[in-house]
Amino acid sequence: MIALSEKNSNQKLKMLYLSRIFTKYTDEEHSLTIAEIIAMLAENGITAERKTLYNDIQLLKDFGLDIVMNNGKQYSYYLASRDFELPELKLLADAVASSRFLTDKKSRELLQKIEDLASVYEGKQINRQVYVANRVKSMNERIYLNVDIIHRAIKEKKQISFKYFDYDLNKKKRYRDGLRVASPFALTWDDERYYLVAFYPKRPDNYTNFRIDRMEEIEILSDKVAKVPLNFSLSEYMNSTFSMFSGEIKDVKLRFHNSLINAVLDRFGKNVIIIPDGGEHFTVSVQVRTGAPFYGWLFQFGTNAEIVRPSAIKQEYLDMLREVIQTAEAK
Repeated sequence: MIALSEKNSNQKLKMLYLSRIFTKYTDEEHSLTIAEIIAMLAENGITAERKTLYNDIQLLKDFGLDIVMNNGKQYSYYLASRDFELPELKLLADAVASSRFLTDKKSRELLQKIEDLASVYEGKQINRQVYVANRVKSMNERIYLNVDIIHRAIKEKKQISFKYFDYDLNKKKRYRDGLRVASPFALTWDDERYYLVAFYPKRPDNYTNFRIDRMEEIEILSDKVAKVPLNFSLSEYMNSTFSMFSGEIKDVKLRFHNSLINAVLDRFGKNVIIIPDGGEHFTVSVQVRTGAPFYGWLFQFGTNAEIVRPSAIKQEYLDMLREVIQTAEAK
């Protein structure tokens, strides 16, 4: 038996329990009759009469809950819409499950929270469609805490210090010498990984990227961040960067077959100027961070893409290709 004081206390929570019943146990495919709702409330020590329950449901509707009445053999009620619809939750679940910067453990925790945003019936659909095991995931469990600290530093316009590491052949962390000190500018997601774009004077153009899952012991410093140049554009910076490689920016003219127009627009954005070159080709002049990642991107298109100028970059690309061929032939 429920004690009287406990019963009265639960009775005060009737509207909260009623709201949760609609949120967790109803959707367009699953509705509840008044009798079923009364029984569910009773399981939580709350008594309700039909007449007052009709008024309670109306109050929830007035508050903003999209409760709809079904006209079947007997009247029943369900929550027709919520903050996140099922397709949106599935999209979020897929993004979380496939994100490499999240560990397997953290992915499962977030997936459970996403599932809790749906009804118990729709939540099962989210669970069935997502597969996490054996996907390539981060090994850094603190990454979500790193993101929070960096967000605070960006908001407060403060510099940060941190340790940066790589993995050796034994999968052990190998820390680079000394603490890194940088002015955080933005967080970005590229190639399924989370990166920090930061002002870093040790680089030729003062900007570089750090993988957040390779950062440890991040601290917010009292020093203010460096002033961002007025002509700095994050979108242009990202378009010029391949695999978040922090090489030197160069002006490059490229020539492509017309069939590659989609790949070029995906890479450099729709604002890039396309100049026809004969009937089957076009050229673009862009700023890119030259180096192996850029050359690798270009190589995937084979003879349908080429560097027109500058000649030094073209020669560097050719030298790399020759070296690869010579190495392969020597084995």
